[in-house]
Amino acid sequence: MKSFAVIGCGRFGSSVAKTLYKLGYDVLAIDYSEEVTQSIADYVTKAVTVSSFEENVLREIGVANCDVVIVGIGSDIEASVITTLAVKELGVGYILCKAGSEIQEKILYKIGANKVITPEKEMGMKIANNLVSENILDKIDLDPNYTIVEIGIPEIWVGKTLAQLEIRKRYLLNVVATKKDDELNIVPNPNEILEKNTAILLIGKNEDLQKFENSLKN
Repeated sequence: MKSFAVIGCGRFGSSVAKTLYKLGYDVLAIDYSEEVTQSIADYVTKAVTVSSFEENVLREIGVANCDVVIVGIGSDIEASVITTLAVKELGVGYILCKAGSEIQEKILYKIGANKVITPEKEMGMKIANNLVSENILDKIDLDPNYTIVEIGIPEIWVGKTLAQLEIRKRYLLNVVATKKDDELNIVPNPNEILEKNTAILLIGKNEDLQKFENSLKN
């Protein structure tokens, strides 16, 4: 099970942290503001208030032990760059950063970020994807090879069970949770009959998810 650290818990960072925690992952949330960390404490594994995002501070609170670090600082380029460099020095295997501009995006890639997202651009891509594949509700990139995708179940799945669908056998994907009326169930019953307003969260290799998405369009 991968562990995550989210540095900078504004709207973007807190959303990522809470979602990952709901999916059953260990999440360390870090922010300058005690008010922010207190507000998110009940929705993550651990929330820590720090005075700076320097390497020694991040090492002391355990960031070096995390598999993935999300740097959610987009508005302050200097802080974003310094924090990303510090995380890189800690030897973290995968670093995802938020950027507020294309220039910031280029800089973050140059200094070692594995993935950089600009929310407005990502939202545009998400809207475009949803227009051509109405079942895809959301995606979370875990690393270069694996992604979590949330789908609204196709009409032909209504009335069937997860066991009957054999998603693992047919698509090489794992069902990590089901979602109904915004309530997440991370231990789905394979024999529960799926209803029209149910969503499923799947995890798998990107190429397998792409094949699965293509099958929904056919």
